[in-house]
Amino acid sequence: MAALITRKREVVQDPPLARFLFSDTRAAWIWLVVRLWLGYKWIDAASHKLGNPAWTQTGDAVKGFWTSAVAIPETGKPPISFDWYRSFLQGMLDVEAYRWMAPMIAYGEMLIGIALILGIFTGIAALMGAFMNWNFMMAGTASTNPVLFVLAISLVLAWKVAGYVGVDRYLLPLLGTPWQNRPLKEESVKGSLSPTPSQA
Repeated sequence: MAALITRKREVVQDPPLARFLFSDTRAAWIWLVVRLWLGYKWIDAASHKLGNPAWTQTGDAVKGFWTSAVAIPETGKPPISFDWYRSFLQGMLDVEAYRWMAPMIAYGEMLIGIALILGIFTGIAALMGAFMNWNFMMAGTASTNPVLFVLAISLVLAWKVAGYVGVDRYLLPLLGTPWQNRPLKEESVKGSLSPTPSQA
């Protein structure tokens, strides 16, 4: 005899602080400050590159950076700690990828900055920025990259609300990511029950 079994799904709840920071729209004002500062830093970095032919035309800026990064000094520690990453950059140098990579970096930084400030696809923009920070750090450049990387990853984690005070408030719901609570639905599962002695 077939029977209908109702089963509730269990969800492990996040800690209250995590729920507030990453799911509560009230935290959007905190993330707005982070977004504006991070976006400004990317636009500022890009503005120094976009007017420089070594970035937008020849790619010599990236070529020089990669060449210094892959160099192994006679004494002291090399800039790159991992051989596989050094080999990767050397391969990029060999195929002259810096010619198209340099303008991509320059314009990419500008687009990331604009997207963060306006709150457009905030999580994706922050992820792209974090990826660039990671590459700079892997190549041996610290500077402000560790701080920018941590803030970018935080925005990625808070993607649902980080752009709420921005375009994402209207854009993400159009793509099927609304900011509303939905009750968990009960799952109905059909199972086959063996007849009891009284039913046999």
